Amino acid sequence: MSGAALAGDLLPTASPAEARRAAFGLIRREKGPFSSILLFNSLATVAGLAGPWLFGRIVNAIEAGAGNVHQIDRLAVLLVVFALLQITLTRYARYLSARFGERISAHVREQFLARILGLEPATVERVVIGDLTARGAGDVRNVAMTMSSAAPDVLVATVQALLILTAVFLVDPLLGTCGVVGLLGIVVATRWYLKRARSAYLDLGDANSALAEELVATVSGARTVEALSLEQRRLEATDAAIERARRSRLRTLTLRTVLYPTIDISYFIPIAGVLLVGAALYEHGVLSLGAVVTCVLYLRQLAGPLETMEIWIDQLQSCAASFARLEGLSTLPRSRPTSTDVPADDRIEVLDVHYAYDGGPDVLHGVNLTVRSGERLAIVGRSGAGKSTLGRLLAGIDTPLSGSVTVGGVPVAALPPEQLRRQIILVTQEHHVLQASVRENLLIAKPSASDDELCAAIAAVGARWLDDLPDGLDTELSPTRHRLDAGQAQQIALARVVLADPHTVILDEATALLDPTTARDVERALSSVLKGRTVLAIAHRLHTAHDADRVAVMEGGRVLEIGRHDDLVASGGAYADLWHSWHGDRPRPSV
Repeated sequence: MSGAALAGDLLPTASPAEARRAAFGLIRREKGPFSSILLFNSLATVAGLAGPWLFGRIVNAIEAGAGNVHQIDRLAVLLVVFALLQITLTRYARYLSARFGERISAHVREQFLARILGLEPATVERVVIGDLTARGAGDVRNVAMTMSSAAPDVLVATVQALLILTAVFLVDPLLGTCGVVGLLGIVVATRWYLKRARSAYLDLGDANSALAEELVATVSGARTVEALSLEQRRLEATDAAIERARRSRLRTLTLRTVLYPTIDISYFIPIAGVLLVGAALYEHGVLSLGAVVTCVLYLRQLAGPLETMEIWIDQLQSCAASFARLEGLSTLPRSRPTSTDVPADDRIEVLDVHYAYDGGPDVLHGVNLTVRSGERLAIVGRSGAGKSTLGRLLAGIDTPLSGSVTVGGVPVAALPPEQLRRQIILVTQEHHVLQASVRENLLIAKPSASDDELCAAIAAVGARWLDDLPDGLDTELSPTRHRLDAGQAQQIALARVVLADPHTVILDEATALLDPTTARDVERALSSVLKGRTVLAIAHRLHTAHDADRVAVMEGGRVLEIGRHDDLVASGGAYADLWHSWHGDRPRPSV
């Protein structure tokens, strides 16, 4: 495997051996249709070989003067019969090949989606989006197209070429040897090409991924680019990515300009060799004229398979590179093994937890915390204190390096996804609104919800703007139809929480993108909706802590204090400093 998976690098790429094993695995999935394709193509090729042999018999009969019109007519009729048989078998073989290709390409698409959905959430968050987009669009399309078109055609051409060469050897081994020797130029050129093509197309794929990442980063950060006048810098970065992609594409073009002319010239060398040697053998009475004509016609038939290989060989190398890039996803960390245990209750326990990102220094140091069922716990602290990291562990997104995070005695990260989301949901500042209707965006959380439930959820988070939408719940949300602002999109995310109805909700600055008035309204609405549930609020706005049952204060990856708001303020510790600093009324030291 080459490449790195995370930390801003491109996704991994499967090694040639891994890619070959995966390709054979795809074929084994459809071994029945694959065997039928081989059988019918072989039969079609054999039927096609009868034509030159019959034509050679006709030539010999005419040359010997022993043939009469009736014998030639019979041979001609047989020639037509075998030609029709070849057409029929070829048509059915291509039908089977097309079905085989479509089934394989469908599996490639489904496998890609399944692998992405099966990744650990933490892995998904750290992959390069541009690279993932390039693989999911260009590489999947490339492999699917090749599997449905190029692969069956090359398979047919290979079978045809082998049978044609075998037929030439059966007619005369010496002429067969001449034909094979004449094809050595193709063998040498193809080996030269294949040694260089894989790395060239992998480099092209990486260049396209880098370009996609530059474009995604520029478009997604367009407002920041404009606000900070970074247009020129982004243009320079994009131009550099375009130049790399151009050089990579030119490298593959250079390889083709060597391979294709060599194959074109090599079409005629075997025929010329057989004509020269065959003429000499015929002159000396070693070989009949019909045998020479038959071998020449066989080798002329070889032009079809060779032309097919010439057309598709470059596509196959491009497909192989794309397939290796797709197979590289199989090396990423998969979803963790799940537990069959059922939580005994809703109590959340954090015991001596340590955590670090990607082998770096610990960001959590021996955290201990008990979250009581039904309480509202606020987790506060300065930036970098470890609040969001703790929230991710509580939500089961990450697993601790040591220690444990459990709900009802079961590790949170070991719960099956469906059960985990019924237990705990994490709501952050980030949100995602699908390009679909409002109804479809909400049904993600509860597919069986009625329209009344959807409207109630929207109302619960204070989204009064729903009444102003042209088609209500059926309004399509997209950049070209109806675009939601950041606050409205966040309210959609919060409405999903209401519909999901978990017993524990982790709010990690969930209302940070809303204006203060709307945020306060949403928090009040959520307090009513989430009454009786466990709520962990990670926030910088300390009014959230003021309203909580308890407050946990974090600093340097540790929980320094935990208690009620009034008690912590009165104690004069870390929380009191945060509270007074937030209000701007830090008391003067007593004299």
